[in-house]
Amino acid sequence: MASRTGWPRGRTNWVIGSILIFAGGALFGLIWGSVGLGLAVAGAVSIGWLIAYESWRGQKVGLNDPDDDGARL
Repeated sequence: MASRTGWPRGRTNWVIGSILIFAGGALFGLIWGSVGLGLAVAGAVSIGWLIAYESWRGQKVGLNDPDDDGARL
């Protein structure tokens, strides 16, 4: 079995998306007169993008168990 080292599959799309989000945040900041605010908003959006992208990549459809109340470990 090969070891999993190096650049993970699918990471390139996440990096491209993050760069576009930060570029959009900088543009937003330039329009509104505060690049720092635009980059802060882009940072928050980028975290959400990371969570959504990794969730989509995991493709764990059907994990919703109606009998599980979250109390079991």
